This record gives sequence, structure tokens and C-alpha cells, in this order.
Amino acid sequence: MEEDSCKPFMFYSYVNDHVGFCGSIKQLPSDFVVTEIDTSGQFVNEIATDHKSKDTSSEQFKICQQECKRPRLSSPELCLEEECCSVPDDGALCTAEGLPPSARGAEDFEDSNVLACQLDKVATLDSLLEDSVCERLRLFACNVKDVWNSKSEPAVYPSDFSLGPILDKRTRASLHCAIRQQYPCLITITKCGEIVVKANQDYQELCHLVSEEEACGFLKFLDAKIEDSKFAFRPDGNKEHRKKVHHFISNKFGKLVETKSFPDPQQNAVVVVRFRERYGFRKRTNADSGEKQEIYTAFTLRKENLETLEAIGYLSSELGVLSSDFSYTGIKDKKAITYQAMVVKKVTPKRLKELGRSSEKKGMCVANVRPASQPLRLGQLQGNHFCILVRNLKQHSSDCSASLKERIVEAIENVKKNGFINYYGPQRFGQGKNVQTDQIGLALLNEELVKAVRLFFTPEDTDDPVNKAKKYFLQTEDAKGTLAMLPDFKVREKMLVRALNRYGINQEGCCRGWLSIPHSMRILYVHAYCSKIWNEAASYRIKTYGTKVVNGDLIFAEESAANSSLNAKVHVVTFAEEMASKYTINKVILPMVGYSIQYPANKVGEWYHERLARDGLQACKFRLPTLQLNVPGCYRHILKYPHNLSYSFLKDNESKKVTGDSPLDDSVTSLSMSFWLDSSCYATVCLGEIMKCDI
Repeated sequence: MEEDSCKPFMFYSYVNDHVGFCGSIKQLPSDFVVTEIDTSGQFVNEIATDHKSKDTSSEQFKICQQECKRPRLSSPELCLEEECCSVPDDGALCTAEGLPPSARGAEDFEDSNVLACQLDKVATLDSLLEDSVCERLRLFACNVKDVWNSKSEPAVYPSDFSLGPILDKRTRASLHCAIRQQYPCLITITKCGEIVVKANQDYQELCHLVSEEEACGFLKFLDAKIEDSKFAFRPDGNKEHRKKVHHFISNKFGKLVETKSFPDPQQNAVVVVRFRERYGFRKRTNADSGEKQEIYTAFTLRKENLETLEAIGYLSSELGVLSSDFSYTGIKDKKAITYQAMVVKKVTPKRLKELGRSSEKKGMCVANVRPASQPLRLGQLQGNHFCILVRNLKQHSSDCSASLKERIVEAIENVKKNGFINYYGPQRFGQGKNVQTDQIGLALLNEELVKAVRLFFTPEDTDDPVNKAKKYFLQTEDAKGTLAMLPDFKVREKMLVRALNRYGINQEGCCRGWLSIPHSMRILYVHAYCSKIWNEAASYRIKTYGTKVVNGDLIFAEESAANSSLNAKVHVVTFAEEMASKYTINKVILPMVGYSIQYPANKVGEWYHERLARDGLQACKFRLPTLQLNVPGCYRHILKYPHNLSYSFLKDNESKKVTGDSPLDDSVTSLSMSFWLDSSCYATVCLGEIMKCDI
């Protein structure tokens, strides 16, 4: 870090009054080693498995661990590649998160025997209705079709047909199913125990796109809701027509089913439909269904100079599962060597181990592979351990009143004692980018979806293929051309552009585009905005009240019921408690904005409302049903402390440690630090408080 860049963090305050010093971090991935600490206090790279044999990846994993403990003092060029996330490229999909690619084609989706077997079990109308009622129902269905097919002025027929009151609920359910199976052109509704039959307008619209036989088959498939069944339309060589079919099904039934096009032997394509797992059928317990339990496999992922979501994208592609099938406790730094716990669904330990050295070529290593019983949750860890090397140590340009060593020791000891403000780190916002993630999050919260897309595609000041594609999109709004220009590894961008090409670059099309990105990625932009507001609130709180706890501050109550709501656990500091100095600053919490939090009852609370109003969010409910996003909010301590912080000085020319009592001469230019932080704390923020310069 050069001297002219040694300036305070943007909108950051400090709780320590030392001078600090300058230095460089993350010149090499091995300069910044992060290891998760699980809820039992164990390092995730030291978890023992029950397997006696050691596979190749485990051996390589241990070698990598040892290499990370040895600081290297060479200085290659920094990697400036834009952070990205890789997920499988799924072709033309009408889904929110996509389906894994199938190497076997559309024939794998045909399950007509199962469907026919299940439909045979549906009660017939003859067994449920009298002959006269059945005949009237048949005539009503014929009349409906006559109206649709009439080219001249159609005869006037009743718009609905009543079967009369049917008191038994099971009989009504059987009738609903039987009528829709025998007459897909009709729909049924219940009014006060009476079944009313009407024309099915969705059927009529679908018949304008596909044959009547296909429309009947699709609606019968839809109504049956048979688990794991699929429906295939006839092969279609017209891409624009297939788009219309995808679009129609997505608009009408998108919450229930998802579609995908598969090639067929005649070089056409087949639109295949299957039920979404969460909507197509009721989740049954093992006792109900007799089915085997969902498979989960836990492992430790070592990655180097790789973003967490990018690593998941590669693994999901190799294993043929969704990115959303992976669970983890948090996102880890890109420019670092990191070890983190993960769990993948639908993959056995044996299959995961078969990845072998192919993952190592991508800068990853998988080890400690073992069966698991459930996925991980965000924040399900005790903290993270950091081994950090700070190079090119020097004093601030204006500091000449003490030696460099004195400044370093003073800074570290102060932060050990007094802590640091628990800001969200700059990597949360896309450090160094022209448009940061919080700006996109604000546009999403304001439901300015077209603006959010344009912000998403704002290029950086480089001329690489990705930024060329972004510039082209903003200049032309040619989604199809942009899609061809984007490299394969920019999967988020390609998923969004593919949806824009299908639905258009308008409010509805951009909504579809954002929904094409998995929820876990989509929510990151909104969380980035909420994090920015928290950072600004923390700075305002410290500047307004300092480190004194005042009336209206929020803390977690010392005694609260374990099953009580989050807000019930929050206590508002009273004036009497302020006068008695009952609490210290490390107890104070600030809310992360959302729909279920309360604000401080002092100037800080007023600041929150004014700040949100400035961004046009004074009426925001932090619920975005159109984007399937809900932001409840949470609370975060203002102050945090590094645990077990130790440090030593290193000589570049000898690559050896210098003890704390030794003089710091000109050959010593690096500082090695080791400490751990609670979950959701940023080591770069802790370093910022120690060094008092921009990290």
C-alpha cells in the first residue's frame, strides 16, 4: 500500500486513538489464510473422518495446509480478475434456478407408463354422477368447444354449469379430479359446497400454440400432479415457437412446473415439462412414503484465489446438481487461501471423492468427505481463524514522533484491549468497481428493475471481453448479441441476458431476468445495501455519542426466553441505566434494516428513518414478492474483539521471524499476525482499525 493511499475507510470511524502504520496485504493468496471454526470450536481443515484409507485429494489437502503455514515473501503481480460466480449453463429454461444439464436427452423425461398407471386409479364420472348429470356435463363441454371453434356468430350458451351441492368433501375432491381429467377444456370450482364447471381459458390459449391432443395431455399431466412424472410436447424445429410455449407455461403455471428444451435425433427440439420439487407435490416424511432419506455429504473445501460461488458453480457443473444444492456457513474471500465447511445434497461421499485432481486444476481441493444428516445454515459457525502477512511496512508520511516498531506494537495492543467497530468489509460491496453491489440492491428495493439491470451491466475501466460485452449491451440493448459475446464463466450475466432475450428489456422482462438468478445470489445485492446503511449508522452512532452507552440504545436483554422472538430479546437502555453506567459499549447493538426490527429510541433511530427516506425507502416494507425476496433484518454488535491475537516480524532476506524484543531494522518489512474473529466479522476491518489506513 503506497503512502498516498493511506487514508481512512470511506465513512469509517475508529474507537482507538493510536497513529497506526502502512503496509500491503493480499499480494499473494498465501498472505491471507482463512480457516472456519465450526460450532464445536474445531478447525474445519482438521476434522477427522472415519475412513482408514487416504485418498489422493486428502493427501494433497494436507500438503496445501502445510504450505499455507509458511509465509512466502516474493511479490508477483496481483490478480485483478473480476470476481465471478459459476453455475451450470442450462440452455433455454423457464425456471428461477434452472435444471442440471442432462446428457441423456428428452427420453429421460418420458414417464408415460407411470402417468397412465396413476390415472387409471382416478375415479370415473360414471361412478360419481347420475347418468343424466353426466350427459348434461358432456353437452356443456361440447358447447364450450363449439363457441371456441365457431367462425360465425356463436350461439349463446350458459357460461357455467352447476353439479349442485355435494356435501362430502372426499367426493368433491374426486369429482374435481375426474372432470378435469375427462374434460381438460373445463375447470371446476367449489362455492359453498356446490361444484361449478366453467370453460378453461388456459386450454383455449394453449390450443393456439400446440395441438388439441398435446393441450389435453399437458393439462391432464398438470392436474394429476404425480411425483417425478414429466410431459414432452412434440418435436418442434421453430425456436421462436418454442419460446412462446416456454413463455406461456412460465406465465400460467411457473410456480408449479418448469420447462426445458432438449434436442431430438431429427435435429429439432422437444419442450419438456416437470414439476418443481417444492410445488408439484407434498413433501412426505420417510414414514409416510417409505422412501429413502435425502442424501447429504459434508466436506471441507480448500480454495485459492477463487470466489466461493465460483467454486460452487464448478462443483455443481461437475456433479450435475444445482448450485442451490450446496449449503455453507458464509462467503469467503477471493484473494486468499480459504478452508470452509460445505454440505452437498443428492451426492454420495464416493461420488464426491471421484472428482479427484480435476478440482485441483481450478484452484480447489476437496477433503474430509463424510456422510451428513442435514444441510448447513448461514452463520452456523463459531468464527474464522486468520493467518495474515502484512508486507512493505512503513510509517505514515506525517508520522516521525516514534519508531515503526513502536507504532505497530501500540496499534495491535490497543485493538486487543479496546476492539474495533464491527463494520461490514469493503469486499461486501464489490471493492474497486464502478458500480457497487449496494447500488444494485437499492434499485431492487425501489423496484426499479430496469435500472438495476443497467447497473449490473455497467462495465469497469478495462477492455477485456466481459466489459466489451457489457458496453455493447448498454449501447444496443441487444441481449442476443451480448449473450454471444460473454465468456462461458460469466454464468450470472449469461443467465440474466438469456432471460432478457426471451422476455424483453422492460419491467416485466427484467423481473424475469432477476428471477433467473438463484435466490442466494439475488439476495446478496439487497443485503449489500442493508450492510452499507448499517456501516453508516455505526459511524453516526460513534460520532454522536462516542463510546458511552446512552438512553435509547439497544442491547440484547440479559434474561429472555429461549423461544421468544428476536425483538423480545432486545432491551432499550433507560435514562436511569445510562446514569448508572450499567452497560458498556461492547453490549450495544444496531439493527440491520428489515421488516421485523426496531430502531434505537434516540438520535440514531431518527437518523435511520431520515437516511432511508433519502434513498426513497421511507415506505419500503422490505418485502419484494415480485422478486421473491424478503428481508426481515437482524441486529449486530457495534464493537468486536480479535481473539488470541499474536504477531511477529519477518525479515525478507532471511525469511525468518524476529522476536518482539529485537530491534526492527531496515531488512524487516513484514508482519505476521494470527487471530480469530466471531462469525460475520471482517479481518480487513480489524486490520483497518490497527493500521489506520485504507485496506
